[in-house]
Amino acid sequence: MATLTADQIASFERDGYLLLEDAIPADKLEGLRDDFNQWVEESREHTENYGETSDGRPRFSVQPGHNADNPALRRISSPNELSDNYLNAMRDSRAVDAVCDIFGPNLRFNNAKVNSKLPGASTEVKFHQDFQFELHTNDDLMTVLYFIDEVTLENGPLEVVPGSHKGPLHELWHDGVFTGAVSEDVAAQAQKDAIPCIGPAGAACLMHTRLLHGSAPNKSNSPRTLYICAYNAEDSHPVVPNHIPSEQSRDVIRGVDTGRIRCSSYEVAIAEHPSGASFFEQQSRIEETT
Repeated sequence: MATLTADQIASFERDGYLLLEDAIPADKLEGLRDDFNQWVEESREHTENYGETSDGRPRFSVQPGHNADNPALRRISSPNELSDNYLNAMRDSRAVDAVCDIFGPNLRFNNAKVNSKLPGASTEVKFHQDFQFELHTNDDLMTVLYFIDEVTLENGPLEVVPGSHKGPLHELWHDGVFTGAVSEDVAAQAQKDAIPCIGPAGAACLMHTRLLHGSAPNKSNSPRTLYICAYNAEDSHPVVPNHIPSEQSRDVIRGVDTGRIRCSSYEVAIAEHPSGASFFEQQSRIEETT
């Protein structure tokens, strides 16, 4: 039985994103929130990025100014390796079923992370597209942002540019520096056209990999935590190393492995593979190009 209606699928194809409420039931949501709160408590014992992923980079990324009294844990890479709650949510949700409604019955897991903006966090995500970070043979890739907290206009919501997934792949290199963000001119227009994705805890935003998006700092007293999972059609295969690898990367989580490959035509500069905990360090280089 389909999760999405024909109108919802048409809306996604037109706009490149779709808000899906009740993507995670209350009991699973509580488990995700409890695990994250434990990680925040652990972060108080650290003054800089810490932990280690399978490729040797820090797993936990903290914002500059993070300390025991004012923790600012902003990213956890591959939490599905640490927590059964996150692993199970990645594998089984209404959002995963919805992705299959759009891309077809055979689906692979690509990568996962938690992005959090605790109250007063200054973290800003500059406008970019995900595809340049996760190039595949075709662009049937979906980023699913599960709302662990209620997302409001004040706590740094995702901002998307409707229809931009049908436009060009924008350059993320500027003056020889990889910034992980589009140019100032593209960003200025994107900001004019962007709309916020807000919703209750337990909802999810489905976002096409080519959709322009960003987010502002959290200016509220409420946290804004997202569990972000990337999925791809089973016959879409990577052409660059996974920038957030995990034990489950490339697992077929719906349908079957057909042993086939499907290609589409595109041209874009290869992204710089991150050497730090996250692309926040790369986006901080924008000042070097101005």
